[in-house]
Parts: sequence; structure tokens; C-alpha cells
Amino acid sequence: MKKEYDAIIIGGGSMGLTLGAYLQRAGMETAIFERRWEEGSAICTSECTAPGFLHNLHANFCEFMDWHPPYHDFKLEELGVRMIYPEAQAAIGFSDGRPPIVLYSVEKPENFKKTHESIAQYSKHDADTYVGLRKQILELQDVIAVNYYNPPQDTTGGRGDFFPMLGIPSDLITASCKAVIDYLYESSEFKTMMYRILQEFGPALEMEGLGAMIMGNFWISLNWRMMVGGTHTLAHGLEMAGVREGMDFYENCEVVKVLLDNGRASGIQLKDGTQIKARKLVASNADIKATMLDMVGEENLSETWVRRVKNYRIGYSNVLASTALALHEAPDYKSAKYNPDMNKAFYTIVGFDTPEEILQYIRDGVSGRMPGIAGAGTWVNSLWDPNYAPKGKHSLTGWFFAPKASDLTIEEWDEVKATYNDKFIQRFEKWAPNMTRDNVIADYFYTPLDQELEMRLMEGDFQNGSYMPNQTGHNRPFPEASQYRTEIEGLYLCGPYMHPGGGVSSGVGYNCFKVVAHDFGLEKFWENHPRGF
Repeated sequence: MKKEYDAIIIGGGSMGLTLGAYLQRAGMETAIFERRWEEGSAICTSECTAPGFLHNLHANFCEFMDWHPPYHDFKLEELGVRMIYPEAQAAIGFSDGRPPIVLYSVEKPENFKKTHESIAQYSKHDADTYVGLRKQILELQDVIAVNYYNPPQDTTGGRGDFFPMLGIPSDLITASCKAVIDYLYESSEFKTMMYRILQEFGPALEMEGLGAMIMGNFWISLNWRMMVGGTHTLAHGLEMAGVREGMDFYENCEVVKVLLDNGRASGIQLKDGTQIKARKLVASNADIKATMLDMVGEENLSETWVRRVKNYRIGYSNVLASTALALHEAPDYKSAKYNPDMNKAFYTIVGFDTPEEILQYIRDGVSGRMPGIAGAGTWVNSLWDPNYAPKGKHSLTGWFFAPKASDLTIEEWDEVKATYNDKFIQRFEKWAPNMTRDNVIADYFYTPLDQELEMRLMEGDFQNGSYMPNQTGHNRPFPEASQYRTEIEGLYLCGPYMHPGGGVSSGVGYNCFKVVAHDFGLEKFWENHPRGF
């Protein structure tokens, strides 16, 4: 192990991997120190049910790949990162076998007609509205990406500025996302679908002041890719990009302290006492409370920063639990008799018939209890990629909205792990009759507590910080830290608690690099890049 680098990054999540690769390319000798045995954090793939069955226990769909800077800048496809773009992107069926709603990819112009026809079964108004908005977003998407892949300049991250351009009343910018959906759409069936899709992205559906965040739903929905061989291949690609640039990686190396020299970050100390010097900077991909309160220490922070960090809210809206099922057969939905694409949609909503059921489901989680309705958003990736399951078998993974890790005791989470999949399968059978216990070879349940302990997604929050009006855009995580710098000279923040948040975007790492490049006089290559960011 070298004992000195220009730049040291704490944590090898996707944001840290991104920052490190760009720093190394810019000429800084860089190393990542990762607590676990592999990089990637929530971009992981596991054989948690049975041998040969792959499950992406957290990040499953990759929605930013059209813009994803490191994918293009480091030519990740050359490093084994390959993607599949399923044509039927999202679907919802119903327990009584009514026709499903299927949303198709935007890759082919004719798919807009298919999406329109599917929604119009329940409301021509909703079909006209959704397809019209999605086409407008296609024209604006690169402009939206500029707001996403730059440090924040205003309190909304720029998304609300687009409402008037889309014909949405500007007062809804500060309403709830539910209010925006209710304004735009009229059919119960399509509202149910939109409520659930929006909740997957993190904003609390009924929280006032977050209406502008529905722009994310318009922008990145129907751009969902899946990674061949599991999402961990993207993490491996980012790591190999760093290796190719000359960056060093150290696994099983837990950082416990940020070293200071005259108030400046000068290195790190590992759990075993080893110290490594940072000649120029330290950047942390670890959660903000552990970074500032534990590794730096309250005694080295101002009263303002201590108060800000302690008051930073983690959860509820971004907290998910995961299910994994090894199956004999893929689900065969009742609603598929009207449209067979229901059975091969990439993302499928199961367990909900009405908007009210979605609202109760979310309210249960916010109230600190597992939802009484065991519905989920699901993926059966083996339908497209044979790597995910043995021949003739299938691998299903799904997300449940859930309470925070601290809301339940260890014993209560153990009870959830032992029983909730059974509740889900019993409900699943009402939508897909072949989804009985006999169809399940093995199953696994991944709780928010598991995610906190293994991935360091604190409270199980995949953003490591809730989306709230005072924790978005220029206020994320709080105004004094919004530009990725801390009050400790030479210490930067690159975790998903920063703008633009989590997800498989690499946005935080890319934006943090821009700030570091400014501070250290590195080449600002993006200023001449044709993509505009």
C-alpha cells in the first residue's frame, strides 16, 4: 500500500468511482479505499436465492445511460458494460384481468402510438397528455441534462422552469407530485401506474413543495436499460476505467478518520491504524453524518455545520426493501390476454388496482410499518438475458416501499424477512395465477436494515438523504455544502446526499469533479464538449 496520493476517495460507490476516474485522468494520483470487498455499493448483483439465479438487490434499471458521462468518456462498452433496452418498458395489470397499460420505449417513433393506444383504453385524455408531454421532453432532454450534470444554481435544480414550457401551471411547481399527477390525468388506472412509478424515483408523493420533481418522471421514464450479466457489470466497468487510467483500489479498508493538518484535510486513517497522506484532497462517498461527525469529528466543525449535519433528514420517501424469487416459470398475468407484452415488460407493477391502494401503501411506510398491501414493482431480467437464470428458469427481483431501518427492531426485521415474501406471493397470485408457492424455487428478502449494514445506505435510504423542499437543488444537503466543498479545506463530498442525488447517474461524482477542477486549475474539458455538459 502506498502511503501518499494526490487525492483519496473514501468509499467505492458509483459516485466515488466516477470522481476517481476523472481525477486520475486529469493528472491527480488517486486511490479509493472501500470498506467492503468490492466496489459498487448499491450497483450490485447477488446469487442470494439459489446458484445460477442473479438478482440486482438494489439498482436494477439504468435510466441515465443516454447522458451518463463516464459511460461515454471512458468507453465503458469496451470494458464489458453492455445493455439491453426492452421495448415494453413498463406495465401494470389488474387483479380482475382488465386490459393492462403498457408503456413502450421511445427508441422507435411507432412506439408512441402503441403507448397511446394502451393508455387510451382507459382515457384518451390521459393518452394525449402523457404522449404529448413525453414528446416535448424528448426535445428538451439535453437541456434538462445540463441542469442535472452541473453543480446546482437554484433551489429547484432548474426542473420547475420547464413547467410553463410544457403547459403545466407554474403554481404546481410547489405543490405535491400527487397534485401534479391528479391535475394531468383522469383515469384511476393510469394514476395508479404513475403514483407507483414516481415513488420509485424517491420524491414523497404527498409532500408539498416537490411538484417540480415530477420532471424526473417525464425525463428518464421509458429510458430504462438493463445491464447484461447484472448491474454489477457497470460498477466493474467504472472500476476498470479507473484502473486503465492508473488509479489504485484498496478493498476491505475501512476509513475511520479524516486526518487534519492546520485545519486542512491531509489524509485518512484506516481501522487498523494505517495512515495515508493526501497531498491535495480527500473526497467522501460515505454518508454525510459518518463523514463529518465521526471521521472529521464535531470538535473540528463549526456550530453551524454540526447543527446542519445532525438535522439532515434521511428517509422516508427513498426507503426500499427488495424481494428476490428464483422461479420455475415467469409470471403469466391475467391481463396479458389483452396484450401479451404485459408478460415481457421490463418493469411491472403488481399488487395494486387503485390509486387509493398506492396511497395507503406509502402512508404505511411513512408511518413506520411494513405496508399492509404487499405490492411491488418487479423485474424478470431472465426474459431478455439468459445469464440471470439457469436454462428454462427465471429470476425475479422487486422493490417494496418500506419504513426506515430504525423504525423496527432487529427481531421485527427478522420477522419481516421470514413472512413478507409469503404475503407478496399470495397477493401476486391474484394478478398472475401461476405465481404460487410451487412456482418459487427459493426466495430472499433484503431489508432496509440489511442495506444499511452492508451497503451503508443509511436507514435503507438509497439517496442517503430524503428529498424534501429544503434538501433539493441548491439546498442539498444544505446550502453551505451544496457546492461539494466542506468548511474543511481540501475535503469534498461526493455521496448521493448531494445534488442531483442517487440513482445510476454518476451525476454527483461528475459534478464534484467539476468543482475540484475549478479549485485546482485542472482542464475543464467539458466546456468544449459537444454534449454541453
